[in-house]
Amino acid sequence: MSIKVGDKIPSVTLNIMTKDGPGGISTDEIFKGKTVAIFGVPGAFTPTCSAKHLPGFVNNAAALKKKGVDSVVCLSVNDAFVMGAWGKDQKVGDKVMMVADGSAKFTKAAGLELDLNERGLGLRCQRFSMVVKNGVVKKLHIDAPGTFEKTSAEVMLGEI
Repeated sequence: MSIKVGDKIPSVTLNIMTKDGPGGISTDEIFKGKTVAIFGVPGAFTPTCSAKHLPGFVNNAAALKKKGVDSVVCLSVNDAFVMGAWGKDQKVGDKVMMVADGSAKFTKAAGLELDLNERGLGLRCQRFSMVVKNGVVKKLHIDAPGTFEKTSAEVMLGEI
């Protein structure tokens, strides 16, 4: 069952790329005492994720922060090396935290898995967006597989 509004974010360890290489970061560190705009994508360097989803949040990071968002987080079932390289390629800088859920711990715990084994892509994350305040989901959108309609930065901006 998928996470829903009012639920607490699962407590798991994820990974980020640091100047010293991959490093762990807990969801408690990401969400505790903050308002966070988090969005999940099926994969780094994939067409819609690279052309629309991530760029929308990069371009709107300042506007989200003006509306009370402390940080913007991008999550994918990729490793920290891939997420770090994708962030550099997309020139995210410090606008978006690129978080790797390489073992799909968060994705599974939140019930957001997308099985793309038949297409040779393995287990991925559904395309989603959430506003989370102090670890509790306040807004949540999940797009149907293959669509990009409800999870954009622009939709989020219109709701907060």
